Amino acid sequence: MSRKGRLLTIEIVSVALSIILFWVPLYFVILTALKNPQEAARMNLDWPTEIRLWQNIKEVFVFRDYMLVRAFWNSTLLTVLSIVVLTVVSSMAAFVMQRRQDKASPWISFFVLAGLIIPPAVVPTIWVLNGLGLFKTMTGLVLVEVALGFPFCVMLYRGFMGTIPKDIDEAAVVDGYGGYRLFFQIIFPLLKPVTSTIIVTQAVVIFNDFVNPLYFLPGSKNVTLQLTLYNFTSQFISKWNLLFTDILLITIPPLILFIFFNKRIVAGMVAGSVKG
Repeated sequence: MSRKGRLLTIEIVSVALSIILFWVPLYFVILTALKNPQEAARMNLDWPTEIRLWQNIKEVFVFRDYMLVRAFWNSTLLTVLSIVVLTVVSSMAAFVMQRRQDKASPWISFFVLAGLIIPPAVVPTIWVLNGLGLFKTMTGLVLVEVALGFPFCVMLYRGFMGTIPKDIDEAAVVDGYGGYRLFFQIIFPLLKPVTSTIIVTQAVVIFNDFVNPLYFLPGSKNVTLQLTLYNFTSQFISKWNLLFTDILLITIPPLILFIFFNKRIVAGMVAGSVKG
């Protein structure tokens, strides 16, 4: 087989795998959201005898005194606050790590990037948050999300900053810029490609987060979108049509965000791979 033939075979297999791994489950979610409770309980790919999507959506929205609306607000607030803090803190840290060269620099880089490997510890984190009076608060959960996303964002920012000449820093210092003014007025505007990537990728991760809100922000008033899935499944009975309708509703915002900004994600990921 020629090289072109092998490449074509690989492409066909890749497309087929993507259809199986992504589109088939998505089709199953949409199909089940269209069904009534009896047909949804069969968990098959048969087309429903009656389309009940709108009725299912209304039931999901009004369930438990419009909990889905409250959850959407909490998830949006969590995502926005976390992204703002994450982009500012990680970009500043990456700037210092990229420009500073001394004996402590390798150790600082090691401890920051070790966060990509070391798994989060739930019980000690709860103990720390409780000691600070931040357990079961939005502020505490924001700090947790920032801490978990910090190493990855620093890695991206640092790689991109390697493409920015140090002459720009020196020229800005000569012109009277220094400290925060140098960073926020000169350097940070140059980081738009990688900042766009971080905003989109981390927004999807935080918006879809299930574990951290479950552990660090319990309570019906603090519920986030992913935790609303508990409303429709239990030990004795599960409302599968409403459950999959809920899954469909909470999947749409991140999916739309990813579809419209996927090119920016790729551009930002590779922007710092080659130094100028």
